[in-house]
Amino acid sequence: MWYEIKQPEMIDSPALLLYKDRVAANIETLIAQAKDVGRIRPHVKTHKMREVAEMHLVRGINKFKCATIAEAEMLADAGAADVLLAYQPVGPRAKRLIALAQGYPAVRLGCLLDHEKTAARLGALATAAGVTISVWIDIDNGMARSGIAPDKGALGLYRFLHDCEGLELRGLHVYDGHLRQPVFAERKTASDEAFLSVETLVGEIRAAGLPEPNIVAGGSPAFPVHADRLGVDVSPGTYVFWDAGYAALCPELDFQWAAVVLTRVLSKPGENRICLDVGSKGVSPDKALDKRIHFLNLDTQPRFIGQSEEHLVVEVEDASQYGVGDVWYGVPGHVCPTVNLYEEALIVTAEGEVEMCWEVVARRRMINY
Repeated sequence: MWYEIKQPEMIDSPALLLYKDRVAANIETLIAQAKDVGRIRPHVKTHKMREVAEMHLVRGINKFKCATIAEAEMLADAGAADVLLAYQPVGPRAKRLIALAQGYPAVRLGCLLDHEKTAARLGALATAAGVTISVWIDIDNGMARSGIAPDKGALGLYRFLHDCEGLELRGLHVYDGHLRQPVFAERKTASDEAFLSVETLVGEIRAAGLPEPNIVAGGSPAFPVHADRLGVDVSPGTYVFWDAGYAALCPELDFQWAAVVLTRVLSKPGENRICLDVGSKGVSPDKALDKRIHFLNLDTQPRFIGQSEEHLVVEVEDASQYGVGDVWYGVPGHVCPTVNLYEEALIVTAEGEVEMCWEVVARRRMINY
């Protein structure tokens, strides 16, 4: 099977395995669906690895989105040309972003904003430091998480940012991750309806004689919808490794599982019960218990009994076929926070050889800046 590695006895568990050929295939699928590498701004919060960023760079993808200053630094150091911090820089993060811009003058660094006070502070810091920060307005078109509604002062904020010294107004950022309808046609309809208010705002911006906005939109579920919009950059992240959660939600997306957690049978505590060494420190616990990991080398999924920090207890029909120490392979239900649990990933070739490891370098909250 594609996920089985040679000499698993050499690998401690739990371990994060990455299948490099599958990662490369997912990047190619992304490019094909987006139809233009110039429209792709992938979110690196999923992988947090310099080497994965470099795999995109060699395919002509040179602008990225990130969630932390450490991720931005990783991208700048890897040679990215354009980096968007998809976060409003409050507190010390503003000064860290300015310092990063000073350290990497060839990189076009940017962030999200949704408030004039934050913008004015950032602009003043940038001006004092002799740098310019690119900015996008964080638009809330239904996610209700952060940002400003497109019909509530967004035009005024756009005008304010246009005139703010130290800032370069780039456009609008629209994340509609709340749209998770399992039927793609319904998800598309919901995405199109939610985007109408954004189109109205763009019309108001044009009518006011302000610069045409670049629009960065969508995550993985709505990615194919936004890929069909002219002039919109797409920014999915999970595609690069894919996971069991999105595979179930978005079967129309042709990405491959490329990240697997290797775990072992730790104990057999009772009749037909199996205890594995993949607790909440080995796979993200943010999904329902039975959705946290999907086992590949089982004919049917077990019944999930409970998970603690170091243990996962499941129940199978016949525990006699499994021995203590047996290796199980599982696809995370949510791969992004699962990757964040590991300091390094083991890189597996198409032949099943573990050839090297890559540091999950941006797992740290701070690298240098």
